[in-house]
Amino acid sequence: MTEQRPRFQWRLVLFLLSAVAIFAAAYILYATLNTLQRLDVVEAERDTWQRPDEVIRAMNVHAGNVVVDLGSGAGYFTLKLSRAVGERGQVLAVDIRKLSLSFLWIRSAFRAPHNIRIIVGDQDNAHLPGSVDAILIANTYHEFENPGIMLRQCFRSLHPGGRLVIVDRAPVAGHHEVAVDVVEQELGRRGFEVMEKQDHFIERPDGDVWWLISARIGRIMP
Repeated sequence: MTEQRPRFQWRLVLFLLSAVAIFAAAYILYATLNTLQRLDVVEAERDTWQRPDEVIRAMNVHAGNVVVDLGSGAGYFTLKLSRAVGERGQVLAVDIRKLSLSFLWIRSAFRAPHNIRIIVGDQDNAHLPGSVDAILIANTYHEFENPGIMLRQCFRSLHPGGRLVIVDRAPVAGHHEVAVDVVEQELGRRGFEVMEKQDHFIERPDGDVWWLISARIGRIMP
């Protein structure tokens, strides 16, 4: 009788641990599915004002291109670029937030074409490859600790004729966004030629203003 009691206790412990593991897995699955559903809802609303087709048009993207979504988050633009470049192209989704990239990986796994490569970047290193056709920095430029370093990496990564498109919010009181004129000057210092600048690319009813700037390699940097 005394030998059976420890065995029963161990079985009880294993049962409880299994139950906890199953409950935790179910909770994680539920939370993940809930987040994915909320992302779809948020992005559908974002489609009504973000003007994604015009952003992608400014990138001069074609089927078969290799493009970068620098600061991809959970993949709002990445998934749209994936369709734009097609099966023969590739989208490099770069972000420092691993959780956001995890959600992007899940979303991209269920969508075709499977042409998205996820890259975990560092604060001062996006780990960009050479010779890409276009780079998008959407709602991320103002987060760079050292934008000059990031622009230098973009310059080295783009092939001649490639486009760099930056879309971001205009600064308002109490926030740390950056003005388009400041970005234009920094692009010039880093060897880029500005092709298009829209100070009021998006004007939302709540006063939220976004600008867009498109550039290409203008001169060879030393």
